[in-house]
Amino acid sequence: MFRKLESNELNRISPEKFKEAQKLPLVIILDNVRSLNNVGSVFRTSDAFRIEKIYLCGITATPPNREIHKTALGAENSVAWEYAQDTLEVVEKLQTEGYRIFAAEQTENSHSLEQFQLNTTDKYAIIFGNEVKGVRQDVINRSEGCIEIPQFGTKHSFNISVSVGIILWELTRPLLNKLK
Repeated sequence: MFRKLESNELNRISPEKFKEAQKLPLVIILDNVRSLNNVGSVFRTSDAFRIEKIYLCGITATPPNREIHKTALGAENSVAWEYAQDTLEVVEKLQTEGYRIFAAEQTENSHSLEQFQLNTTDKYAIIFGNEVKGVRQDVINRSEGCIEIPQFGTKHSFNISVSVGIILWELTRPLLNKLK
């Protein structure tokens, strides 16, 4: 028999403690994501995985926003974020800070997610693109590489918020001991 846990049994940390807690060396860059629900979902997933920061670029909406809050459920107040008009400027800034930059995109010579080897001593930034057009080609060109999620159906795309969840789970697995 399995008893569903109550909220007070989940060992959640407060937003204040979250801000002080050690983060995983992962940054998310949203390149012209148009759906406010997707943005909110990325905040919520980023909170769950305790990532370092989200960069909201181009047309990507920013908090405070009622629609973002609907799916973020307050995570927009715990996860660090910054807005930038130009995604390429963020990529260049993070590269000078020592981040390895990868785009989540289907490209020639992309790294299949299950074979992607994360170096646990490096810092990473993963770029996720527009729901229709994906990550812009000029942004891909500035990336170290692309990560592709294997897919086996007739639709070779995931909703961006689903892609963020899948990729963050796979990338955080070797880093989990850093959070304990």
